Amino acid sequence: MSKLLALVDGSAYSQSVCDHAAWVAGRAGLEVELLHVLGRRETTSTPSDLSGNIALGARTTLLNELSALDEQRAKLAQKRGRAILEDAEEILMARGLDRVSTRLRIGDIVETVAEAEADAEMVVIGKRGEAADFARLHLGSNLERIVRSSLKPVFVASRAFRTPERVLIAYDGGASSMKAVDHVARSPVFSGLSCRLVTVGQETPEARSAIEDARALLMAGGHEAEADIVAGHPETVIAREAAGSDLLVMGAYGHSRIRSLIIGSTTTEMIRSCKIPVMLFR
Repeated sequence: MSKLLALVDGSAYSQSVCDHAAWVAGRAGLEVELLHVLGRRETTSTPSDLSGNIALGARTTLLNELSALDEQRAKLAQKRGRAILEDAEEILMARGLDRVSTRLRIGDIVETVAEAEADAEMVVIGKRGEAADFARLHLGSNLERIVRSSLKPVFVASRAFRTPERVLIAYDGGASSMKAVDHVARSPVFSGLSCRLVTVGQETPEARSAIEDARALLMAGGHEAEADIVAGHPETVIAREAAGSDLLVMGAYGHSRIRSLIIGSTTTEMIRSCKIPVMLFR
């Protein structure tokens, strides 16, 4: 596998998705496939129910006009999708990437991503989509669906790109957080970056032993690494500690209270409040 899958939708986050995808792909030597998905409603005709007292001839004429309008909207949606992909491709090429491909698909976004990620190493998506309410800080409607279903690491791009130098790893000892630590230790994406491990909970010999084992793995991979155990609520502690970092890495599922992250409202709130990108592992 040598591909990174980047989802672009024409929202304000598309630029950031491209910038983060270019950074990851450039460091890891990956090809980037840009994906734009059109919902079936955008590309299919859905005539209204015009039964009633409309005369047959008028009803037929109106149906024909609506059908023509739906067809025109579908063509415009596909044109717009291709334009979004072309703009994103230009951004990546300007960042020095020469292995970029585009894919325009029609269908359910989760099903489409599941198919497209089969030969990819990572999925990059914006924190919020085109329909997000920025005043209320709504997350993209498809973000949680994709994170729940994706079998690959999901990189959630923040609004603005900043070259990462400091990485915070939220560690709870679960399988997904171990997978995250192992990935950071081995991946060229994180080469030369400083890392800090944080476990949320009480300081116990078991917790200290677990986080030190994770720290040793990072150091074996050539990273400078710190390891801290901080008492408090996971969402509060992680969001606070992330403020001094450039990238948050964590498992999407765990065996502690952090398990509520992504599955429940805790992670949604945390990703919403964090102003840095978040990389999630299952």
